Amino acid sequence: MSTAQSQLLQPELVKTEYIDFWNDILVPKFLRWKHIIVDGLTLHSAQVFPKLEVAEGDRVVDAGCGFGDTAILLAKRVGPTGHVLGLDCCETFLDYGRKDAKAEGIGNVTLIEADVQTYPFEPVHDFCFSRFGTQFFENPVAGLRNMRKSLKPGGIMTMIVWRDLAENPWLAIPKEVVLRYLPPPGDDARTCGPGPFSMADTEVVTKQLEIAGYTDISFERIDAEVLVGRDAEEAIALQMELGPAGEICREAGEETERRRGEITAALKAALAPFQKPNGIMMQSSSWMVTARNPG
Repeated sequence: MSTAQSQLLQPELVKTEYIDFWNDILVPKFLRWKHIIVDGLTLHSAQVFPKLEVAEGDRVVDAGCGFGDTAILLAKRVGPTGHVLGLDCCETFLDYGRKDAKAEGIGNVTLIEADVQTYPFEPVHDFCFSRFGTQFFENPVAGLRNMRKSLKPGGIMTMIVWRDLAENPWLAIPKEVVLRYLPPPGDDARTCGPGPFSMADTEVVTKQLEIAGYTDISFERIDAEVLVGRDAEEAIALQMELGPAGEICREAGEETERRRGEITAALKAALAPFQKPNGIMMQSSSWMVTARNPG
């Protein structure tokens, strides 16, 4: 796709409360922890990518592509006769992806700032992918339906979503520790959307997909270790800024600073059993959800 073509398909992004939260609050934190967020999740994605129904020459959408690492992997998979269109609401993330694609000589990927829920897709794609992005849709059914509109009849959508918190000790344990010292966020807390575990319930997600028009819906459990820090100090700092524990720390404000020493010591003790030669490694669990556009 040429630059001119991509510009024609790029309407102005309408900012919402959730999009503003991502750009104002989360983007700086994600940039600080990019090496963990991208490299740490790679161990998880490595189990998923060989299973994706993507072939050479395919046209692919990567919805909520973030730093563009999955879009670049997909572009390599489809080869020079295929193309990947990556969308994300955070332009700063996309800048990194564009630079990485250029550095690797990948010319068959286009990354644009857009809201997946409203982007005017053309139904020309063979495959639509999302890794941990759909969980944050303000309106999940609308977002999933719009992703389906990107597909040809018979096209496949695969999204990776976290299973529930109890199945993800890399996030559950730090949250439990932090809640010993700080209050839970109030109902008025700013948020990035429904949240990372909003698509953990297979019955709920199945109904959302059916309403959005998909058929042949299936779920496959994916269990994998993720790197949460190269050492204990890095893992603790990450948890206090991102994820459920990070939300608690952010909302507690001054109380977090007052009790930082206690919280840090408790997190260090809780994470110590997960120390391995290459860093703090913890278990994660997700659903690989696959569905078809019937046409």
